[in-house]
This record gives sequence, structure tokens and C-alpha cells, in this order.
Amino acid sequence: MAQSKQPSMGQAAAKMMQNKGAVEQLAQSGDAQQLLAMLKRSGGVEEAAQAAAQGNPAQLMEMMNRLMHTQEGAQLVQRITKQAKEAGLS
Repeated sequence: MAQSKQPSMGQAAAKMMQNKGAVEQLAQSGDAQQLLAMLKRSGGVEEAAQAAAQGNPAQLMEMMNRLMHTQEGAQLVQRITKQAKEAGLS
């Protein structure tokens, strides 16, 4: 079976902890704030985030999936992903 080139969730979390300043800066960006506002408008984001923090990301992932199917949401996520790569987070 071929190994995935994607880092595991644990590896990704460790990398983010090493780059806490970059994560905080990215979270404060206009794009991240706009994404959060879109998620809040869809409702239930606090509950979904709590469930994800407790090890059940399904609800949050479904919200993100719906958001990614909108042009605005997809563009925001693409810009945030680019910013994360430039900051060395992925």
C-alpha cells in the first residue's frame, strides 16, 4: 500500500504548535475572519467546534464541505491555504 504524502493529524498539529505565531497571525487575517463569519451565519458553528475539539470533527467537516461548494467559500479557503503554505504551516 502506498504511503500518503499528507501529514497525519498529529504531525499537522505538532507543526502548528511549533509555528504558533504564524497560526495566530493567520487566524487574525481578514480571510479567516470572513470565513468564520460565513460559518457563523450557517449556524451551529460553536457546537460543531466543540464536538471537533472532543474528537468528533464530522459536523464541522460537513459545514466546511457545504461552504466549499459556494464560490465565495471556496475562494476564501484557497486564499487561506495559500497563506498557510507561505507561513510554513503545510
